[in-house]
Amino acid sequence: MSNVSAATSPGSAAPFLSINNIEVVYSHVILVLKGVSLNVPAGGIVALLGANGAGKTTTLKAVSNLLHAERGEVTKGSIVFDGTEVQSLSPNEVVRRGCIQVMEGRRCFAHLTVEENLLTGAFTRRDGKAAVAADLERVYAYFPRLKERRGSTAGYTSGGEQQMCAIGRALMSQPRMILLDEPSMGLAPQIVEEIFEIVRDLNQKEKVSFLLAEQNTNMALKYASHGYILENGRVVMDGEAGALASNEDVKEFYLGIAGDKRKSFRDVKHYKRRKRWLA
Repeated sequence: MSNVSAATSPGSAAPFLSINNIEVVYSHVILVLKGVSLNVPAGGIVALLGANGAGKTTTLKAVSNLLHAERGEVTKGSIVFDGTEVQSLSPNEVVRRGCIQVMEGRRCFAHLTVEENLLTGAFTRRDGKAAVAADLERVYAYFPRLKERRGSTAGYTSGGEQQMCAIGRALMSQPRMILLDEPSMGLAPQIVEEIFEIVRDLNQKEKVSFLLAEQNTNMALKYASHGYILENGRVVMDGEAGALASNEDVKEFYLGIAGDKRKSFRDVKHYKRRKRWLA
C-alpha cells in the first residue's frame, strides 16, 4: 500500500473505469473534489472509503453524470469508461454503455410494486419483451425475497428489500459496471452481509464490475480487492484491500481500532492533526 498518485492502478490490465485528476464544482463556487484519480479493472470490486461528506457520492455522480441535477459539474480532468470519455454524455447514454448508479438511500418508487420498480430498470433497452422477462427471472434468482414480494408496494417493504430492489432494478439495465452508493446504510448487520454476498455473486457469476462507496470500511474491504480513501475531496491513500485493512492508520481512523495503546479523546484529536497524509 502507498500514498496515492494519478498513476495508481489496481491490477496491470487497462482499467475498465479510469477517473483522471477530476475536480468537481457546485454552483460555480464550491470545490468538492480536488484532483481525484482512481481506476477500476474489468470484473473488479473497488471500494471508495471515507467519512460522510468526504466526496464519495460526488465521485459516483461524476461518473454517472448526475451532477447537473444538483448544479454540479466536472471542471477539470477526464472520466473514461470502457475506452470512451463519458463526462459529457447524458445519464441515459452512460446507462446504455453499461454503467449505472444505485443511489444512496435506496430510492425506490414507493407507489409502484416491487416488480414495476424492477421493470423501470429496463427502460433504456431495445431488445424486446422476451429478453426483459428472462432478465427479470434472473434477478428473482439472485433475490428470491423479491419474487415473494413482487406484487407488494415497494414503499411498504423493509429497508433490506428496498435495497435489493434498487440493485435488481440496476441489473435490469444489463450493466457491466454498477456504482453502488452506501448499500449498508440503515440496515441490520445480517442484511448488510446478505447484500454484500449478492454483490460478490454478481461480480463472480455475471462479471459485473463494482465501484462501491461505503462508510462501513470493514465490510467494504472484506469484499473488495482494492480500496481508495477520500478525505475532504482528495484521495489520501489507496492499496490492496488486505493491506489497507491491516494498516495502523486505517485501523485507527476508519475501523475504530486504537492498537496496543488506547488513546484518550484529546490524544486522538492531536494525532488527527498530524496524519501522515496531511503533513
